[in-house]
Amino acid sequence: MSPLLRRKPPKNPADSTVTLIGKPGCHLCDEAREVIVTVCDELGASWEERDISQDAELHRLYWEQIPVVLVDGAQHDFWRVDPDRLRKALGGG
Repeated sequence: MSPLLRRKPPKNPADSTVTLIGKPGCHLCDEAREVIVTVCDELGASWEERDISQDAELHRLYWEQIPVVLVDGAQHDFWRVDPDRLRKALGGG
């Protein structure tokens, strides 16, 4: 079979990590956190939070986009997090 026609095996959400990059007092960050917690709890994925006010490099990269969501280190979203899109990125459908 041609390599182009092969499907990748389904992704296991439990093998993924979602990272929320934000800052204290950010209402969009609070909303993003709620979506992330709900989706990650549902699928068994882990999540972490990083504060741009505590990390100069994150501040330089993302200060205009927060909240920023990474899935396994790759930027997935910013400003608003769509739960269905996050589920799909985690392999949950």
